[in-house]
Amino acid sequence: MVAYQDLPANSRVWIYQSNRLLTLEESEQARRQLRQFVVQWQSHGKPVRAWAEVIHQLFLVLMVDESYEAPSGCSIDASVSVVKALGEAFEVDWFDRMVFAYQTADQQVHIAPREQFVALYAQGTINDETKVFNNLVSTKAALEQQWRVPLAESWHANMV
Repeated sequence: MVAYQDLPANSRVWIYQSNRLLTLEESEQARRQLRQFVVQWQSHGKPVRAWAEVIHQLFLVLMVDESYEAPSGCSIDASVSVVKALGEAFEVDWFDRMVFAYQTADQQVHIAPREQFVALYAQGTINDETKVFNNLVSTKAALEQQWRVPLAESWHANMV
């Protein structure tokens, strides 16, 4: 597996968010499985230069240096299969885009289904300054600069 710092800023990123926090054991198991996958990941028989991590016991992040070998449709499907298998193993949903993740002032990461998120905003529990996770970022540079942003500056603002 390639080290994170060795991947260029334009590396492609996929973020999958669980619908619940993983346990420490589940996080470690997912990390091992993802890393095993990226070490053998190939596109048209050529190795893919990739990195994977579990972040905040909630996010699976895959990153690929497309300038080295861009993943093909079949190799992307293979990565999705790994994510689906992890979902089955842990009984979580990595594909529900209506579960929002946010970070409180004490740096704790929480999740809420859309309806609850809207209610938290209406109650003032979260506000325009609350950091939310924009899992739609698509590059390493965007991950570093635009993944965790104030709610007012994100697409989440359209939901509250």
